[in-house]
Amino acid sequence: MKAVVLLSGGLDSTVCMAVAKNKGLDVYPISFDYHQRHRIELESAKKVADFFAVKKHLIIDTNMNQIGGSALTDKTIDIPNGDVTRTDIPVTYVPARNLIFLSYALGYAEVLDAPYIYIGVNAVDYSGYPDCRPEFIQKFQDLSDYATKATAADHKKIKIETPLLDLSKKDIVLLGNKLQAPLHLTRSCYNEGENACGICDSCKLRLRGFEEAGIKDPVTYL
Repeated sequence: MKAVVLLSGGLDSTVCMAVAKNKGLDVYPISFDYHQRHRIELESAKKVADFFAVKKHLIIDTNMNQIGGSALTDKTIDIPNGDVTRTDIPVTYVPARNLIFLSYALGYAEVLDAPYIYIGVNAVDYSGYPDCRPEFIQKFQDLSDYATKATAADHKKIKIETPLLDLSKKDIVLLGNKLQAPLHLTRSCYNEGENACGICDSCKLRLRGFEEAGIKDPVTYL
C-alpha cells in the first residue's frame, strides 16, 4: 500500500516517514517550498528521501511569503529566541500552513490511490501551533471524507495518520533511533545558515529531546 508522507526535512517528519516505512508502506514524500527563510530544510528533505530510496519526492512551490504574517516567511519579523515554557502562539506560526499542506497531500493521495497520509504533528512538545492539535487533525479527517472523488464516489477512505501525536520529543528521538531513521540528515532550525542556531524554539525543543533521551544530537550547532 502507498502512503503520502509530509516531509519537511526535520526531526518529526523524518521519524514519521520511518514509521510508515517500518509498516511496509510504499512512501511518497511531499515537501513544500513556501519561501520559508530556512529553505535549507528542503535540502535535508531531499537527503532523507534519498536515504529511504523513494520512487518519487514531490516538492511543491506554495510561495506563502506573499501572505506573510510569520517570522518564517517575513524577514522583517525576527525569529525569537526559544522558550520551551511558552504557552501563547509564537510569531513562527505560519497561518493555515498544515491545512494547506494536508490539502495538497490529500489530492496527491487520491491521484496515487494511496489510503494513507502521514504527518508528524505533535501535541506534547510543540510550539503552540493550533494546526498541530488532535482536534485539527480530526476536523480535517472529517472534511477529507467528503472532499474527494475517492471518498465520495469510490468509497475509498484516505486516513490521516499521526504516529507522533502523543509522543514527547524524547520519545520521538528514541523512536527514530530505534527505527534507524537518518537523524543526522535532519534540519529543525528556524534560522538560515548551514548550521543550526541552537537558540530558536525548534532547536531548543530538539536539543532537550535528545538530552532527555540520552542520545547525542548528530547535527552541528552554532
